[in-house]
Amino acid sequence: MKRVGLIAGNGDLPIYFAEAAKNKGVEVVAINITAQAPSDRLESIVDENYEISVGELDRIIKRLQASEVQELVMVGKVNKDLLFNIDFDKRMLALLNSLEEKNDDAILLALVEELQQEGIEVKEQTTYIEELLSQTGALNQVEPTEEELADMRFGFKMAKGIGGLDIGQTVIVKEGAVIAVEAIEGTDETILRSGRLTDGGVVMAKVSKPEQDFRFDIPTVGVQTIKNLIEVRAKGLVIEAGKTFVVNRKEVFRLANEAGISIVAM
Repeated sequence: MKRVGLIAGNGDLPIYFAEAAKNKGVEVVAINITAQAPSDRLESIVDENYEISVGELDRIIKRLQASEVQELVMVGKVNKDLLFNIDFDKRMLALLNSLEEKNDDAILLALVEELQQEGIEVKEQTTYIEELLSQTGALNQVEPTEEELADMRFGFKMAKGIGGLDIGQTVIVKEGAVIAVEAIEGTDETILRSGRLTDGGVVMAKVSKPEQDFRFDIPTVGVQTIKNLIEVRAKGLVIEAGKTFVVNRKEVFRLANEAGISIVAM
């Protein structure tokens, strides 16, 4: 039987991946790399489940090899501030110290190369879950106004710009002005920060990087995204069609409909 490794971060995406792989008759070996990863839920789905800190690269690789994993997918959120808040083993320290720049792409690409040198091929995050990507158009029942559509187009353009600099994937805008830009704090905190700077009516844009590597860091929105947008009284969300995961989409669309938040994929 085919076997795949799963490096699991936070959120529901690892659950979706594990269920999809199992439904296709694939054995799954999961490694939960953050304290917030859905370990208990994964354990009931996967064939093997381990908890190893993201900083313990040598243990992760040896565990995968012991479980005869030759293909791997990395899904789920990993907060970037972990770089400053966890201990690293010698192997991870050597990898980080070899990098001139410690931005997302540089670190993740180095991890991919390290794994592949050990005979573990890292597959695209869309493996088994491509249906979570959204197609172009309005995604829910709330129709954006012309002003909101203008902010969506503007926010999309600005988000592509910061993505090209590998700063983040998310920008919050209002009336043609940038309110908040995602950096190391992540999307949730970026949304909440925009709420402290405005009296509502913002639009969020979340897009892929101009040269997105589909093996890691595909933009993802879910229920928590919408709850945060509701908290700051946002009016719209624009994502990139075909390059953004929407997780728990029925609940996402229900909450957005009730709150009057339009969701559009461009």
